[in-house]
Amino acid sequence: MVLQVPRGGSAGTARWFCRYGAPAPCRDLRPARRRHPGARLVGQGKERIIATESTNTSASSTPTTAPFDTAPFDTAPFDTAAFLAGLDEIFAAHEGTTRAEPYLQAALTRAEQSRDAAARLTVLNEMVGFYRSTGTHDQACGRAEEALTIAAALAPGSDAHAATLTNAATALSAAGRYSEAVERYTQALEVAERAYGAGDRRLAALHNNLSILRSETGDPAGAIGELEAALAILEGGGTSGSDAVDSDAALDAATTHTNLALALFTLGRAEEAAAHAEASMAIYRGAHERNPHYASALAGHAEACFRMGRPAEAVDAYRRALDIIEECYGRASDAYAVTAENLAEAERALTGQATPAAGQATPATSPGGPTARGESAPSGTALPARAGTPVRPALQIDREYWERFGLPMLRERYPHHVGRIAAGLVGHGSECYGFDDAHSRDHDLGPGFCLWLTAEDYAEIGERLQADYEALPTTFGGLGPRLESGRAVGEQRRLGVFEIGDFYERITGYRRAPETVHEWLMLEEPTLAAVTNGAVFGDPLGEFRGVRDSFRLMPDDVRLALMARRLGMMAQAGQVKAPRMLERGQGEAAWLALGEFVRASASLVYLVNKPARVGYLPYYAWQFPALRRLSGRLGAKLPEVVEDLAAIVALASAACNGADAAAWAEVTQRIERVCAAVARVLSRSGLSDTADPFLETQRAQVAARIADPWLRGVSA
Repeated sequence: MVLQVPRGGSAGTARWFCRYGAPAPCRDLRPARRRHPGARLVGQGKERIIATESTNTSASSTPTTAPFDTAPFDTAPFDTAAFLAGLDEIFAAHEGTTRAEPYLQAALTRAEQSRDAAARLTVLNEMVGFYRSTGTHDQACGRAEEALTIAAALAPGSDAHAATLTNAATALSAAGRYSEAVERYTQALEVAERAYGAGDRRLAALHNNLSILRSETGDPAGAIGELEAALAILEGGGTSGSDAVDSDAALDAATTHTNLALALFTLGRAEEAAAHAEASMAIYRGAHERNPHYASALAGHAEACFRMGRPAEAVDAYRRALDIIEECYGRASDAYAVTAENLAEAERALTGQATPAAGQATPATSPGGPTARGESAPSGTALPARAGTPVRPALQIDREYWERFGLPMLRERYPHHVGRIAAGLVGHGSECYGFDDAHSRDHDLGPGFCLWLTAEDYAEIGERLQADYEALPTTFGGLGPRLESGRAVGEQRRLGVFEIGDFYERITGYRRAPETVHEWLMLEEPTLAAVTNGAVFGDPLGEFRGVRDSFRLMPDDVRLALMARRLGMMAQAGQVKAPRMLERGQGEAAWLALGEFVRASASLVYLVNKPARVGYLPYYAWQFPALRRLSGRLGAKLPEVVEDLAAIVALASAACNGADAAAWAEVTQRIERVCAAVARVLSRSGLSDTADPFLETQRAQVAARIADPWLRGVSA
């Protein structure tokens, strides 16, 4: 058996061209020949692993997808070369969104039937990249762990082992499981440095990927250091571990230039950033413009234009990038969602709503802010203030306050701890959701932030650090002094110094996310929203973010169980009880039923869009603003229902208590429209085998897809 890594890549991406301070992920650093166009746009070092047996068909055999389109039981040798060629053909035809998954599943079955562990490793690594590209992160991480088990057994310390560790780390990073990703990347570096040798371009891939994690955990300077190390390898003529192709190195360098541009922007080094963005574009112009990875350069160029106050050029470049992403990976990908948000922000700037000053970070991405973590308020941007009450978002002001006073204080007084302390603004309060306005200034709003410490650090410096925090200025940026209400003082205080576990326990009752489905079902969505909203300005250790992610990554069985509950309530309250109560003359009961329908529908919209991507539905005061913001995201599911729900609320009193037949007719029409839209989305998403608009039918369909037997039973 020979395990080789002659070329890299499979479909896959994670964080895309974010205006949030995280550098764009590096594309695959391919050790040998180019892939067909369309396989990936950019990735995080996903390595293609070709595992061959002595009995395998020669790599020169005619490629075909036929052997893997179906998988009857067969113990014949697995043709790895044909499998990879067939996968390339699918992506070259831009059919990855429809054909890749069944092709990969069939190939895995064939590899298992042939009892070829090396072939299984090859297929599993391709699956990791594909699932990551489509945002199916649980599947990506699960397949990565399967691949690691095989790689460690077959060839510990080999190129294949290093590449598989890299792929696993990449999948974990894309899923937001940063602490685990750091562990896997550390292992990958240890193995790779021995297996590859100095100057190998795959080491540049690892440096690129580590730069993303550095940025995600609030260390933009460290991210730049990793990127500069990668660029030194690439521009120094680094080898690939096989037959290096000059164009590959050039394209890898282009991606690294793009990442450097975005990282430098977060530190306010606009001129250097613009130079790197232009260097990336220069590499792609001409011969490489048909390469799908060109989207990364376009998005980096768009970011540079945006931050230099040239929104028209930014809009043009983002649109071109989005076209490539849609063609290759579809609207459901993470790449499309994030790039679409960036485009929308650039379009708003173009119309004069939010034009940034030249060389400045955008309101959602001040240097060192949540941008360094790849996040801001749940959808990325705050809603505009109401007419007549223009205010700057408090989250933005608080981030600047942290940069101006908080971070310098830590560096001066706690130099040995500054690299261990997380900072940000998370929890209760309109500012944490990005919904604060002039009316919010009369209570519990003033300049401030949270500092989150490990238990060990809190015991050592917590009390002293709290005193230093309280000595900071009480006014800043038009905020303050803070007027505390009785619900935000003492044990309920929202700002200051916290031990990480205590902070989460105060809000949820848990020091980290529950481990059982029973406990998950006891947590209300607004509670989960309160610990996953806001922004993390920096988290060098990644400990705070690790706990935060544990709450953000709701188990899919729990999500499906909650969806089944919401569907049942929508059917009973909206489609059955409301009209029956009205027929009985019980207008008040009908009115209450409509309220239950609206609440269940709002929750379902968030659950369908997946909390890991869009967060959780907040409490009642912000549910409609949150729904409208979510509906404005390109790629969002069920964007049309929010206005129907709003109309139901507006018409409910007249329809139920005013004997207004016309109002009731419109309410009924809108209920059925919402239910039909939900049924269509469930059917298209593979969560139902029918488009029946009666949602009790849909409830049963969704419940049947729950894997946990107990949970499926109580949800049926």
